[in-house]
Amino acid sequence: MSDKRLDGKVAIVTGAGTRGPMTGTGQATAILFARQGARVLLVDLEIERARETQATIEAEGGEASVFQADVTQEDECRRMVATCRERYAGLHILFNNVGTSGSGKVTEVEEDIWNRALDVNLKSAVWASKYAVPAIADGGGGAIIHVSSIDGLRAGMSPNIPYAVAKGGLVTLTRAMAVQHGRQGIRVNCIAPGHLFAPFVAHIGDEKRALRRKAGPLGTEGDAWDVAWAAVFLASDEARWISGVVLPVDAGLLAATPLSVWDNLQEE
Repeated sequence: MSDKRLDGKVAIVTGAGTRGPMTGTGQATAILFARQGARVLLVDLEIERARETQATIEAEGGEASVFQADVTQEDECRRMVATCRERYAGLHILFNNVGTSGSGKVTEVEEDIWNRALDVNLKSAVWASKYAVPAIADGGGGAIIHVSSIDGLRAGMSPNIPYAVAKGGLVTLTRAMAVQHGRQGIRVNCIAPGHLFAPFVAHIGDEKRALRRKAGPLGTEGDAWDVAWAAVFLASDEARWISGVVLPVDAGLLAATPLSVWDNLQEE
């Protein structure tokens, strides 16, 4: 028997490329899925980004192929799932990872930013799941994992109503889907990353980066691989009795209140 945790599984990872030299959550997760034995469909709007991930996987002896799609569009999500089934004769895991920012207080929200945040962060997961659920059920069941954020659970470091509302919607989507598709053998869970240092926030300065690190009870900085390892667990049979869960990957930040980490924040 293989000791790989996802041996024989087929996975779709959306947002499987990365921006710039830093590894993103989609890329890290796709690589770990492949290392654990899964065959992976790498989905990205920017096809060259997905090909970079594919090259890494294939150099390590894994199996992956690319598919270009705008997953905010329903028909492209339908084609994405159909292509996966054609190439790999099944589907067991969907990792809904695409995301974009959306800043501003509610008094500052602009319609185009609002719509874009909901389309990319939330609607994409709905469309992808719509077509993945029947495919996963046909294969005997599996796992769907949404990527939310701690900002979808509590107010974030900066005003970001469009982003926060969309990420909060993924939490609600997770719980509803877990109930409604459990009898089809589909587990639906959600990862809520905390203050990672990853491409999404590569622009922040050293001062904010240090403050984010100190705010977490562990006092350390997370990266894309921390999210990826959580995804491997939730996708694997080790999590066979876990569904409807929102898993913070955040150095313990959501367990704290501002005053409880006061001393940490004073560290030089």
